[in-house]
Amino acid sequence: MSQLPFPTTCPPELLPAGPGPAPAAGAQASLDYTRVEQAISFIAGHVSEQPSLEAIAAQVHLSPFHFNRLFTRWAGTSPQRFLRFLTKEYARQVLAESGSVLAATYQAGLSGPSRLHDLFVAYEAMTPAEYRAQAAGLTIAYGFHATPFGESLLSLTDRGICGLTFQAEAERAAALAQLRATWPGATLQPDAARTESVAARLFAINATPAGQRLPLVLKGTNFQIKVWEALLRIPAGAVVSYRDVAAAIGQPGASQAVGGAVGANNIGYLIPCHRVIQQHGGPGGYRWGNARKQALLAWEAAQVAA
Repeated sequence: MSQLPFPTTCPPELLPAGPGPAPAAGAQASLDYTRVEQAISFIAGHVSEQPSLEAIAAQVHLSPFHFNRLFTRWAGTSPQRFLRFLTKEYARQVLAESGSVLAATYQAGLSGPSRLHDLFVAYEAMTPAEYRAQAAGLTIAYGFHATPFGESLLSLTDRGICGLTFQAEAERAAALAQLRATWPGATLQPDAARTESVAARLFAINATPAGQRLPLVLKGTNFQIKVWEALLRIPAGAVVSYRDVAAAIGQPGASQAVGGAVGANNIGYLIPCHRVIQQHGGPGGYRWGNARKQALLAWEAAQVAA
């Protein structure tokens, strides 16, 4: 696998800054997202019924007033408006409008138009020798951090981010086991103090100023790297189908293989595999749960609409 020609280093002071959704720290943020996730699952399962605010609030054992305040703080919009972003009709509309989004952003580069709260990402693939060595001698610092979409496991090397996954607190051991399986030759080192400074900047709403990059380190096959590169060009608020991605990488008949590569992505959110949906508008699968995928998509839609 050839190394991709992108910057490999980024001084900490150049990491993207700016306000994001301001979740409370730790346990409160996790509780907030748990309630939001439960609400989204209920809304998604009852879209045709157009559930009332009172009905949704009852599902998470909050009064309509407190639920509306919690949800609006998290999503930047009301539960009723958010409901629209979860419908297949909305997804099909965005798919139609985004039909040529990959082709257009290939011309514009990674910092393409309308990436409102996206980070400007630079990335490189491991060299063939590094891939064969299975990261022998590499040290990976990791930490667990609250995000607007539940707890995350963030993993860093000296060259950049190599992992961002989502899991409940009870799933931490399994998440670490998966990290070890992905980087079997590496030494894993808990270092939440180091990863916190990066995690705090990941969900910025403001556009990242030109020249500031967040480096990623990708470990995958040539085909997977091509798919992930295509995903990085999908603007926030847009969605594309698996077939669109296959066409964008020059293999229009490889939709199923694209789905496999999307599912193998180890850097959630930053490599936006959540923006790939089914051709008919259904969300499709997601490694970290369909409710979280719908939360990500609708949250981005709300930010773009705002």
